[in-house]
Amino acid sequence: MTPKQKRLALILGGLAVLAGAVALVLTAFNQNIVFFFTPSQVAAKEAPTGRVFRLGGMVEMGSIKRDGVTVNFRVTDTAKIVPVTYTGILPDLFKEGKGVVAQGTLGDDGVFRAREVLAKHDENYMPPEAASAVDQANKAREMSAKTLKQ
Repeated sequence: MTPKQKRLALILGGLAVLAGAVALVLTAFNQNIVFFFTPSQVAAKEAPTGRVFRLGGMVEMGSIKRDGVTVNFRVTDTAKIVPVTYTGILPDLFKEGKGVVAQGTLGDDGVFRAREVLAKHDENYMPPEAASAVDQANKAREMSAKTLKQ
């Protein structure tokens, strides 16, 4: 083998190792990425069924039902509603009419099975995605109300 061929083989080997490392990193990222969806997106079937994602919005008033440590409630963005079931201890700030982000999977029956529930931590905080979703839903509702009046 000439020195030029050795150098070329070394460069190609290095590129192969680098490509393998990049493939491993991208696979790890893909498995650990958790996307955020609103109830309107879930109703529009944009959310994956059977894959972990986050659902954010407001806990609908009068929707919390407790059965031991299992809690059933509904999350809304003021346009659509998604039923949620969670088994475990809820955060102290979890209340009706307050912001919530739940992480879990959507079943074939349309019920979101939460593995983790996060409540907003003060009166002024709401996850940016949830605040944006609520604002968009309110604007859409106002536009439809104006259209119906005309």
